[in-house]
Amino acid sequence: AEGVAHRPDPEALKRFYDALPFTLTRAQRRVVADVLSDMAAPRPMHRLVQGDVGSGKTVVAAAAIFNAVCSGCQAAMMAPTEILAEQHAASLQDLLGRLGVRVELLTGRLPARRREALLEGLASGEVHVLVGTHAVLDRQVTFRRLSLAVTDEQHRFGVRQRALLAAKGFSPDVLVMTATPIPRTLALTLYGDLDVSVINEMPPGRRPVRTRWLRPSQRGQAYRFLAEQVARGRQAYVVCPLVEGSEDGGAKAAVDLHRRLVRKLPHLKAGLLHGRMSGAEKQEVMRAFRDGEISVLVATTVVEVGVDVPNATVMLVEDADRFGLAQLHQLRGRVGRGSAESYCLLIAEPTTPEAEQRLRVMEQVHDGLEIAEQDLRLRGPGEIFGTRQHGLPDLRVADPFRDLELLELARREARRLLEADPRLRRPEHAALRRRLARPYADQLRLVMTG
Repeated sequence: AEGVAHRPDPEALKRFYDALPFTLTRAQRRVVADVLSDMAAPRPMHRLVQGDVGSGKTVVAAAAIFNAVCSGCQAAMMAPTEILAEQHAASLQDLLGRLGVRVELLTGRLPARRREALLEGLASGEVHVLVGTHAVLDRQVTFRRLSLAVTDEQHRFGVRQRALLAAKGFSPDVLVMTATPIPRTLALTLYGDLDVSVINEMPPGRRPVRTRWLRPSQRGQAYRFLAEQVARGRQAYVVCPLVEGSEDGGAKAAVDLHRRLVRKLPHLKAGLLHGRMSGAEKQEVMRAFRDGEISVLVATTVVEVGVDVPNATVMLVEDADRFGLAQLHQLRGRVGRGSAESYCLLIAEPTTPEAEQRLRVMEQVHDGLEIAEQDLRLRGPGEIFGTRQHGLPDLRVADPFRDLELLELARREARRLLEADPRLRRPEHAALRRRLARPYADQLRLVMTG
């Protein structure tokens, strides 16, 4: 399908770079160039930007968004949590607002009158950029000319949700960003249907987070270390798989653990954060943690994305074997955001070889793309033309690892064929066209969302 060819304006890009409060890394500049090159083409972009937490993916999205707006179009950015959506909206308003770009935030909690005014602004084109949660997928949300759909932390969304966002425009460019691609997306990258750019350079001063797997018998040692860090003026997270206790085998629950910490270690100044709290309650807890009023934040995976507290140096995860590699990597990314040495402590007694292997991968590997490759090996790439995110592939003979060279050859040949005959109209391609059109018409639309 034909999309919008966004022609980069050198003068506008210079204004964008001059407005940044920091200098881009070489990797960021390379990835911005990849994205802008894609956007200049008439065919829609389908690009994955992978970069570890803190590597600077958001500024890449900001450059793409500014480029779309300078072309007389609109952009949308979808984030999985209100905390992250609010963070992105504030960052984009601060950066792009001074360049004349109107950025608005849409969440489920927006009052009716403000929501109505925002929707009118979108439909008329007065609002250039919409940032939001799943609320942006609502049928009432319509754009005058949406040409760029950005999804952040894309492993948190289903395939159909990403497709719904893209459907808000007419063949818009699609940019997905993550610190750890879900297996299905990495499989599509291997098959060549999704272009990938990697931000493989961290800003100056960042150190790798030291990660250690501990048995439950070493729990006391872990909490003593945490208390030592707090005594030095640092802060820490403690993450549990459950909100409250249940009968599922004794997994740690955040509410129960917070109660015990407050009773036994009151000097730690522990706070509690989980998804059942109201938006206002969550915001107040996060503010207190950012301001240092809370030293230890006991939470569920609600802190997985969108939390940036550079003074936090310890991430302690209870029952770590209950989390996937993508979640564990994201949780680890909450620390190590300052210049101080940071630590990730994984407490677990795994009951399966796969769970044990995940913990060993976390100890040994820090690169997000390599973690995703390990996840792909452990879980499988999922259905290539479906919404299932992991599991064994529906290929009968091919193996994406053993046959990588063959897959790359097939990708090159497929691209050569499509460049010569984009719609497969030639007589010699009639059988291939029929083979793709009958069973895969709907699924092909899903593939192109990433």
